[in-house]
Amino acid sequence: MNIAKQIKGLIQEADIYSSQGLYVEAKGKYEDAAGLFQKSKQLENSDNLLSVILQKISALGQKIKSLDGTGANHEISIKAQNLIKQLFSFSSEEHEEAAKLEGAIALAKFGQFERALKDFFELLRHDTVRVVAAKNILRCHVALSSLDAAVAQFQKWLTSDSFNSAELKKIRLFLQDMIDKKEVNITLPEIRGEDKGSNQLQEKDDPANVLDISSIGIIFDSGPRKGSIVEYDVSFQSGNMISLIISSKEKEWVDSLSIDHKLEDVQYYSPIAMFNGSGLVSSKTEIKSGPKRGDYCLDIKILSM
Repeated sequence: MNIAKQIKGLIQEADIYSSQGLYVEAKGKYEDAAGLFQKSKQLENSDNLLSVILQKISALGQKIKSLDGTGANHEISIKAQNLIKQLFSFSSEEHEEAAKLEGAIALAKFGQFERALKDFFELLRHDTVRVVAAKNILRCHVALSSLDAAVAQFQKWLTSDSFNSAELKKIRLFLQDMIDKKEVNITLPEIRGEDKGSNQLQEKDDPANVLDISSIGIIFDSGPRKGSIVEYDVSFQSGNMISLIISSKEKEWVDSLSIDHKLEDVQYYSPIAMFNGSGLVSSKTEIKSGPKRGDYCLDIKILSM
């Protein structure tokens, strides 16, 4: 994308966030825009525009500081949640369910798990996204550090007629992989029955025809940890975009990553195999509410694997 359009988009998002009282999110977008300005000195009037943005960042910083001092409520309002869904639903109107799925994933990435779960459950009624929605319901439970809740939910689906056997096999494979990655001694029951409709499922399951990625390994390409690898569970996935929840303890590393930073050496783990590839840092957001408050959501676009 043209860098001027990227900056314009970031400023528009920041203005909307600010108008809705989401000052931390607005400040983050302005800071991303300022970073792009500083990398692109050739833009016309870049110094003047950068000065204006820095003033807005400073003003928002003061506003955030004053709100923290009053112990203001950091929970995001329903209105703000709706705004997040609107901003991060990119699919066109004719793909209504896909847009709703993107919005629900965005809510989860902002730590709004209760509302995200409600939206994912509503999407189970739609054949085109039901399996993806089910996987994200399980991801929400795991993100809330409740693997038992994810297993219990799967057990409920086993005794209901919500999914056919082919769909249940997909969901079981996905959850069992998450359980195994956490080295928990749980074996889910095998799913019996014909895989009727499995070919259609392969197409419906993932609109982008991208494998489920359960975790990734990132090999540091610079700094004192060069050559070492760090592994993260994938919290959410939409097509070739994966989201990681990074602990606040790793703030220094997250800060070192700039938007559009290319990760040259990435290991992608799926339930069936491991793939070597590369990725691109798409966005990073500090979670400001909910049980993951203070942690970071890092979005990585899969470039190759």
